[in-house]
Amino acid sequence: MFRTIFWIVLIIIILLLLLRLDYSMGRKSHLKKQVDEAFPLRNSNISLYATGDSLFSELFTDIQNATEHIHVQFYILKDDDISKDFVSLLKKKAEQGVKVRLLLDWVGAHNVTKEMEKDLTRSGVSFAYSNKPNFPYFFYKLNERNHRKISVIDGKTGYIGGFNIGKEYLGKDPKFGFWRDYHLKLTGEGVADLQTQFLEDWYNSTKKAVENRSAYFPPLPKGKSQTRFIATNGAYLEDDFVNMIKQAEKEIIIGSPYFVPSDQMKEELINASKRNVKIRILLPKKPDHPLVKEAAIPYMDELSKIGIQFHMYTRGFYHAKAICIDDKLCDIGTANFDKRSLYSNYEINCYIHDKDMIEEIKKVVEEDFKTSNELTRERINELKSEKKFKIKIATWLSHFL
Repeated sequence: MFRTIFWIVLIIIILLLLLRLDYSMGRKSHLKKQVDEAFPLRNSNISLYATGDSLFSELFTDIQNATEHIHVQFYILKDDDISKDFVSLLKKKAEQGVKVRLLLDWVGAHNVTKEMEKDLTRSGVSFAYSNKPNFPYFFYKLNERNHRKISVIDGKTGYIGGFNIGKEYLGKDPKFGFWRDYHLKLTGEGVADLQTQFLEDWYNSTKKAVENRSAYFPPLPKGKSQTRFIATNGAYLEDDFVNMIKQAEKEIIIGSPYFVPSDQMKEELINASKRNVKIRILLPKKPDHPLVKEAAIPYMDELSKIGIQFHMYTRGFYHAKAICIDDKLCDIGTANFDKRSLYSNYEINCYIHDKDMIEEIKKVVEEDFKTSNELTRERINELKSEKKFKIKIATWLSHFL
């Protein structure tokens, strides 16, 4: 009996060491290939959507009206009614002769059935999975998820944000109830950058170059809002977030479903608080994944002691990703305020520099603060006591949550 236990423990230890070695070597190999690149400043027209009903109505209408091509990329596509409606619409447009490309994350879209894949292909939809893990460094690549959500219709209209395709994003999953997210629709110059990023991801996933690329980049007018897209592949996002925090003079607002910042980001929040910058952070009261709430508790504990406010969203589930710095910069995109987005996920964020648009976004965020409760020191101490063991596990696994 003792010998059996010994060998089981030894095998587990060896497996853990191999996984750690795989991740470490995979990370080093990945970083060697990464270059810190940003798209140029653009002028685009922007609309904000904060509910699935309003977003899907607009997105589906734009897809329905497409005449040349439809490029769609999501992290998650479910096998439910709204997902089937979405797939049916893409199939219909492909059958009408519109070029349709659908790119999904290999892990995030695990609910997609083989029959759905066959239906798409039979209808003429070009379909692919992004970031399939392979050797070497299988474990590291398994964690490299393409978390981007990009839609480009006819090269003239683009979408980016936090919504995926599934009933929960419409607030129809009783587990979560009302679903809050932020998504942008763009017209104008910035759409070309979304197109560029989609085509890059498509090539990396299929190894097939898209012919006649010029057809996907029609002339685009200038819009009223100055924007810049930042696409990151598990690198350099930390520097961007740190630089944003450093710019704050009066106020920082952070909205995220997960709060597991890096040590450097945490220190910059502390430094901002010492500069008398008011910092408010909005998180969901109910988690959607195991241990993500427990992983945030040590940070909430430390930062709340210096006056940083944490608010728990109570209306339903808060999945939105936003950072507002005074009235001069706002980030809406796919990246969460956590280590997975910093070090593993492929993300894309839109940095907005237009004061009027920032004010409009902040009004929506302020409404979400009204349907939240501030987390008191007393409650944080209770959580630390109630979840002591889970907090230790969550802290150890924080890179992978």
